[in-house]
Amino acid sequence: MTSPKSTGAAKTLGTAFSSYQKFVVAVLAFLQFTIVLDFMLPSPLGALVIPALKITPAQFGWVVSAYAFSAGMSGLLTAGFADRFDRKKLLLFFYRGFLAGTLLCGVATSYYWLLFARMVTGVFAGVVGSISFSIVSDLFALEMRGRVMGLIQTAFSVSSVLGIPLALALSTRWGWNTPFFMIVGVGAVFGVLIQIYLRPVDGHLQPHPERSPLDHLLQTVSNRFYLQAFATTGLLTLGGFMLMPFVSVFMVHNVGIPIEELPVVYMITGAFSIVAGPLIGRAADAVGKLEVFAFGCAVTIVMVLIYTHLHSSPLWAFIVVSVLLQIGIFSRIISSSALMSAVPKPADRGSFMSISSSLQQMSGGLAAVIAGLIVVQVPDGPLLHFDTLGYVLACSTLACLALMYLIDRKISSARPSTAPEVAAAMK
Repeated sequence: MTSPKSTGAAKTLGTAFSSYQKFVVAVLAFLQFTIVLDFMLPSPLGALVIPALKITPAQFGWVVSAYAFSAGMSGLLTAGFADRFDRKKLLLFFYRGFLAGTLLCGVATSYYWLLFARMVTGVFAGVVGSISFSIVSDLFALEMRGRVMGLIQTAFSVSSVLGIPLALALSTRWGWNTPFFMIVGVGAVFGVLIQIYLRPVDGHLQPHPERSPLDHLLQTVSNRFYLQAFATTGLLTLGGFMLMPFVSVFMVHNVGIPIEELPVVYMITGAFSIVAGPLIGRAADAVGKLEVFAFGCAVTIVMVLIYTHLHSSPLWAFIVVSVLLQIGIFSRIISSSALMSAVPKPADRGSFMSISSSLQQMSGGLAAVIAGLIVVQVPDGPLLHFDTLGYVLACSTLACLALMYLIDRKISSARPSTAPEVAAAMK
């Protein structure tokens, strides 16, 4: 079947969320919030952690990197097993491991203890996200996934606007480890809710050819269509993460924004993202996921070229540019997440999502390395060649749009509907 519009553009009846689906979205969004908050915590807490544990900045850098590296590796190691269990049981297992790792962070009293704790946390956290997105694909029709992804991805913004300021306030008053205890306490409550109210998610366990975990992994990574999707995901992440490591330095030294006003920039852009996320998700379902992705690419290219060429600018002007750039980036992330969820077959979703999550982690690290080779900072001065990162991001965005177009065409022709599959999963 071919469709005149991109995947997800069809307006079908019965696409309102049921009360159970609303519960699933709320739980998964909160889990994503705790994962993102835990991932982001070490950076702002660095000024407190370094003197408290008597470690060097280089050692603290390893503490931050250990999480991402462990998360990336765990996605690959668990990919072969990801479709062999009820996703509810798998989610609970890895979320409990994540909370245990976070608790270890809270009670850490030395550099090596904290380093080990971040590695443990990353191992489990790196899989929670992929399981969550697999559950979304199992329980929601493709025509609804834009809205779901919009709500879940908003967790990133909520963690910036609410989570980080609250964590900093708690750590300033009661110590750097307090936010980790907060995550464990609140996360445990939601873990109990999942245990009690989330139904088994095992529709993907219907009889299919028995494969060993290794065979399952090899079959996933050898599927040509999956490889195309992985390449698109990697390229999308690679371009998107190039600016992130140097944004604060660029704002202070190139744009001339006082360091005391940086929280204002993050809070305002984050607040706009909280509002924009669900709206973008709705647009992806109503208009089409490829169309929203193309819109996001166009906005991203224009705004990133403006952003990376900014010099001394008033705060309000920089915030306007940042908000528009954030809208472009969110449009790409939400629509691509929803569209990519239609790529794997139900029996391969867990493996596909695990590999995709791992690839995102590793691509983000590679992006930081490449960006570090391009930009140069004058001692106590501005960044040089930051505009080059803008050109690289613009080119990678165009390449992603071409790849996403091909993926959308194949999905539209191969998969007329996911509604029967979702109806079976909801029974």
